[in-house]
Amino acid sequence: MAKIFCVANQKGGVGKTTTTVNLAAGLAKVGQRVLMIDLDPQGNATMGSGVDKRTLEMTVYDVLLESATVAEARVKSAKLVEAGCSYDVLGASRELAGAEVELVGLERREKRLKTALAAVEKDYDFILIDCPPSLSMLTLNGLCCAHGVIVPMQCEYFALEGLTDLVNTIKQVHANLNKDLAIIGLLRVMFDPRITLQQQVSEQLKTHFGDKVFNTVIPRNVRLAEAPSYGLPGVVFDPSSRGAQAFVTFAYEMVERIDKM
Repeated sequence: MAKIFCVANQKGGVGKTTTTVNLAAGLAKVGQRVLMIDLDPQGNATMGSGVDKRTLEMTVYDVLLESATVAEARVKSAKLVEAGCSYDVLGASRELAGAEVELVGLERREKRLKTALAAVEKDYDFILIDCPPSLSMLTLNGLCCAHGVIVPMQCEYFALEGLTDLVNTIKQVHANLNKDLAIIGLLRVMFDPRITLQQQVSEQLKTHFGDKVFNTVIPRNVRLAEAPSYGLPGVVFDPSSRGAQAFVTFAYEMVERIDKM
C-alpha cells in the first residue's frame, strides 16, 4: 500500500513545488512507484513534471468533483519516460480554483481525495501531494488522506513563525479528521552554509525537533531553479548538479525512514 505524504507549509515561496517534483523524480530514480498530485490551482508541479496543464483533458478538479477517477485522470510525461525517471501525475489547472467554492456545499467535502485514492493505493509505493500555501479546502483534502507531512523550510526567522502555524493546523486535523496525520520531517531547503543566520536556525530546528529534521540538506542551487522553465525536475534536468544529487539522497532517506515506520 502506498504511503501518502503532503508537502506543505503555510508560508509561500519556501520550495514546496520544487521539493515535490524533485522528490517524486528522486524516488522514481531509486526504483519506487510514485504518483504526484498537484493540488495547487497554479499548476506549477504539473508543468514542472513535463505535463502541459493547458492540454489536460481531466485533472484533480474532476477527481474531487467525482466526475473522473484517479486512474482516468492520471498521466505520464513523455519527457520523463524518455529520461527513464518517470512517475504518474494527477495534474491541476486554473479551474481547480473554482473547486473551493463548489466543494463547500458537497457531502464529504474534505474526504473526497481520500476516497478517490483508495482505488489506486496498491499501484504505488509513494503518493506525494503538492499543497497550496494556504489552509484551504484543497489543502484539507490533502491532509485528510495523508499519513504524514513533509515540511520544506528555509532556515530563516520568519520560516520559524510559519512553522508554528502549520504545527497547530496539523494538530487540529489530527484531532478532528485524520488520526494518522503527523509531521514526518522537516527538510532544510535553499540552504547556504556561508550565512550564519541559516546555520543558527538550522541548529534551533535540530534542538527543538530532533530526529524530525531530515539529515539531508538541499543546497541553494541555480540548476534546480532553472529546471522548471524546461518542464523538468532538477533531478532529470541536470543529474550531476548539487541540488539534484541532494534530492536523490533525500529519496533514499525517505525510503529508509518509511521502512522504519
